[in-house]
Amino acid sequence: MNMIFAEYLLLSSLVLGVQLFLHQTQRIQFVEVSDTAKIHCSSTENLEGGSSMFWYLRREGEKPTCIKRCLDDQNVSKFACKHETHSSTLEIRNIQKTESGIYYCAFEYSSYLIFGNGTTLIIGDSYTKSSWVMLLVPFPHGSQVTGTANLACVIHGVSSPVHVSWSVSGELQEQGLTRSLKAKDGSLTLINHISVPMDTWTSGKNFTCEVKFNSSGNSVKTSTRYSAAPASECSHYIVPLAAGAGLLLLVVSLSLIWTLCPSTLGFQPRVSAPPASVEPQGGILYAHLDFDSRNRDGCTMQRSARGKHVKA
Repeated sequence: MNMIFAEYLLLSSLVLGVQLFLHQTQRIQFVEVSDTAKIHCSSTENLEGGSSMFWYLRREGEKPTCIKRCLDDQNVSKFACKHETHSSTLEIRNIQKTESGIYYCAFEYSSYLIFGNGTTLIIGDSYTKSSWVMLLVPFPHGSQVTGTANLACVIHGVSSPVHVSWSVSGELQEQGLTRSLKAKDGSLTLINHISVPMDTWTSGKNFTCEVKFNSSGNSVKTSTRYSAAPASECSHYIVPLAAGAGLLLLVVSLSLIWTLCPSTLGFQPRVSAPPASVEPQGGILYAHLDFDSRNRDGCTMQRSARGKHVKA
């Protein structure tokens, strides 16, 4: 749904053939509960005093909904629009945790809406006692240096969106694409993935996924690097490793199935110990990643992740 809506935002301007573009410089913003959030939107053209400005909110797993039309004076105690010639700011007073999501500014032009690129608003702390972070990386392929390598950062059991960033040997990368899975208890499992050239992955550089749950500055970092395929003399380790991999795969699969279809299982999620604040996690999972293959009901992947768990 993220990609479909992003394509619509781009096409809304291209189809109309206009030069008006809306840009939201704050891609992510942390706000404490009960504070006032201010979301800025700038324009390449005159916004006509904001009379044609709208603000939309898209929560995880939901369609965007209009929360404020700047022309009207409804609910002014909660929302307020501040305008300048080429910018508009939405103020949200006494903000609550349920108002976390992506906020889009929109301008009405010839009966069409032109959208901004969105600002993710995270209210309070998204971390819960069931939260954990895991990296999914490609299987070692010996000397293979062509093609694309897919890496995914899985954030399980959070109460609202989080900030995910990737770095390669300390150099920040473009933001990954995020897919979200919502359980019946309202908790979220987020899967943020990036694609890199295979020769970049096999070069031995350090890949780090950093997850920020709140505004306190503490974060969880999970790192890994390419490991060559095991040599033949190590083949006697395959059986115990395969047994361990099968056990880990069963645990991860049950966790994901419970997240997607909890009604089919009659148990509650386990309580995990809080992760270290900034230390690398204890392991990674090697897996075949195919982010485009899923069943129509969205409940299970067509191709499961198969692999082994090793200590970093």
